[in-house]
Amino acid sequence: MPRTKKTKAMADKPQTTAQSLGSLIKSARDIMRKDKGLNGDLDRLPMLTWIMFLKFLDDLEMQRKDEADLAGTKFRPAVEKPYRWRDWAAQADGITGDELLAFINQDKCRRPDGTKGAGLFAYLRNLTSSNGDNRRDVIATVFKGVDNRMKSGYLLRDVINKVNGIHFTASDELHTLGSLYESMLREMRDAAGDSGEFYTPRAVVRFMVDAVDPRLGETVLDPACGTGGFLVEVFSHLSRQVKTVADRKLLQTRSVTGYEAKPLPYLLAQMNLLLHGLDAPQIDPGNALRFKLTEIGEKERVNVILTNPPFGGEEEKGIQGNFPEDRQTAETALLFLQLIMRRLRRGRRPGAVPARAAVVVPNGALYEDGVAQRIREELLTEFKLHTVVRFPKGVFEPYTDIATNVLFFERGGPTESVWFYEHPLPPHRAHLKGKSYSATDGIQYEEFGPLMQWWNKRKQTDQAWVVKVDSLRENGFDLAQNHPKHANFSLPPPREIINTVRRMKDNSELVLRELEATLSTLTSVSAPGVSIRELLKQRDDTIKVEDDIEYTRPRVQLHFRGAKVRDRVVGSDIGSKSQT
Repeated sequence: MPRTKKTKAMADKPQTTAQSLGSLIKSARDIMRKDKGLNGDLDRLPMLTWIMFLKFLDDLEMQRKDEADLAGTKFRPAVEKPYRWRDWAAQADGITGDELLAFINQDKCRRPDGTKGAGLFAYLRNLTSSNGDNRRDVIATVFKGVDNRMKSGYLLRDVINKVNGIHFTASDELHTLGSLYESMLREMRDAAGDSGEFYTPRAVVRFMVDAVDPRLGETVLDPACGTGGFLVEVFSHLSRQVKTVADRKLLQTRSVTGYEAKPLPYLLAQMNLLLHGLDAPQIDPGNALRFKLTEIGEKERVNVILTNPPFGGEEEKGIQGNFPEDRQTAETALLFLQLIMRRLRRGRRPGAVPARAAVVVPNGALYEDGVAQRIREELLTEFKLHTVVRFPKGVFEPYTDIATNVLFFERGGPTESVWFYEHPLPPHRAHLKGKSYSATDGIQYEEFGPLMQWWNKRKQTDQAWVVKVDSLRENGFDLAQNHPKHANFSLPPPREIINTVRRMKDNSELVLRELEATLSTLTSVSAPGVSIRELLKQRDDTIKVEDDIEYTRPRVQLHFRGAKVRDRVVGSDIGSKSQT
């Protein structure tokens, strides 16, 4: 295939690999450690992210200008001079020190081109889509939650120069962005604590998207989108269905939406989607649970929901109050599950696919009593829960080793039967590492091959089985079902048996050594008239030793430390002496 001008231009631009990105980011973080305004990675990561956002945005704008020039169309930039990265940041010897801080922080300042006007953040926060480009609204929303906390303009210039070495000019490379954030988040866990956020492995995201199969024209929602992994995968999935200009417009204007309440993941989700080709990501910077459940109407409903909501967290009373009284709980995952059920669109056109969802949930949501049980009852009564995919432990390493599941359900209940699929460990991992994935050896998309083959041609196998809803109802709508094969074979995996036997052997060796030491002590002396058997039995309260002096035996476990035969005192722990 001959190389076009467009593909050649893009190929000639420098591209940033994951390895070089990591090296540049490490250097930038090392510089930021010297600044007195930043306290740890909790401060450094947001700083680094908004700086990268502006660089990536400028790369995107230049790329789209080239595309517009090739197409002979007019390009409308989202950011005007002199606020573009290339105007104030790209030159290594550009503005620095107090002048740089003033340009970024102040409402009014002397700008890099020598004119007076709004500072950088003031300009970005007041962008509007008056020119018909919704990207401006996105940028304004992003920078409403951003601050510059660095005190040294000289160190800030050094960081900017490092970030200027990053060149993302192809959307295929942007998956490194989410990986970067997740790797840095792992380093921050000790400082930030466990927030209940478990970022979904890309293999799991891709499997869920392929299984649900969103169609162009459907609206897709992730109510807890994090860095945008599901939305990016959905956008790519829908992009492959585009055939016409009208399709492209449909994809851009009403395809994917999301919510993310935390500023940093929100910023990264926006950046991720922008750089993957979505012109104006529709991400709400608030908590998706903030709306009263009963007031969510048809216009807020969508065709598809794909998400991994946070679990293990606790929502405040105000949020819990948005849910029915008998369904209120602090457990975030259960609140999100109710929201997802409510947000699925009712009704459908003849021949259309029903509204549907795929949701990651922890094991507890499948079997716990109380609120969890009532939610499961509604799910099975009002919806069609057709599949539960059960994952082994470790899929979400390093964030958690908790066992997880994916619920696949759709509008149009009640449920008549549920298919369960027990995702197996691949043979090499099962033999080498026992029963868990690990942070360095995670799940791969290829492992879902057998599951995807089974998906549309279902039959009972060693991994798959079906359960009638009547059976589930009799057991409190318990969805933590195990394969029937486990009822016939209760033995754990061979390695677990071997490890158990080894532990038992180690314990028995310890007991035998202690018994040997005790017997050795007892047999090293000769207590006339008293046998070891007599000393150890506890039928009587006293024993008699030769001279009619009785020693009271306690009713607790005996410990023999020694014996004085000449004084006829046997063991200092035996008890108190009494004369008869």
